[in-house]
Amino acid sequence: MPVLRTLLAIPLAATLFCMFPGSSTMLAAPATDATLPLLVTEGKAPAAALLAREGRTTRFVRTGPTIRRTDHFRAGSITKSFIATVVLQLAAEHRLHLSDTVDDHLPGLLRDHSVSLHSLLTHTSGLPDFTARTHGTIPESPRTAVQLAESDQPIPRDHWSYSNTNYVVLGMVIGQVTGHSYATEARRRIIEPLHLTGTSFPGTRTTLPTPHGRAYDATGDDVTTLNPRVAGAAGELISTLTDLNRFYTALLK
Repeated sequence: MPVLRTLLAIPLAATLFCMFPGSSTMLAAPATDATLPLLVTEGKAPAAALLAREGRTTRFVRTGPTIRRTDHFRAGSITKSFIATVVLQLAAEHRLHLSDTVDDHLPGLLRDHSVSLHSLLTHTSGLPDFTARTHGTIPESPRTAVQLAESDQPIPRDHWSYSNTNYVVLGMVIGQVTGHSYATEARRRIIEPLHLTGTSFPGTRTTLPTPHGRAYDATGDDVTTLNPRVAGAAGELISTLTDLNRFYTALLK
């Protein structure tokens, strides 16, 4: 997916299983503003969107001549960390179980009625990536995204294979369980409690809030103006370095 792959961060679902706080299902604001390199040190989770390795050193990725901590940018698949956090909070509240199948919540959505929420979180569901068809440039409804994915050759189950379709489906499950959109739940459970003032789910808004830099895909094309529905729950998020630092500090502490 040319647009999103440039912005991707490998989702932290596996890390979340180990670090999700049992005492509360709402994230608390961290006491200190720790730095993002915690993700590749204490957190042991690579984050390709914000950190890049050059030889033996790690540096912040820059788009254009500089990126300030308050600049807005499309966070791409870091969205998946927010979605996974909401799902795990719902599991902690016993409103769903990770062993549930998608069919338990959305009967008939998938041809394979045995796909579990756990397999969606960990990219072992066997669902193909719908963006192989859309190339990350065509906005589709969640159900159409699922249909596009299922029109491709299925992937062997229980083998890890990165697929944006997994998190599109999780976004639908959140909506079914809560009666609210995944964006509404993420705002209520994560964005507002942590005071992430530069973070938003823009829906179909194609522009970035100010201040912002320019965004480019892997081919060098300017994608600053983009319909976020090309990814939906798999990559819709807009954020800032300050906010993501705060989010991951709270999540990984």
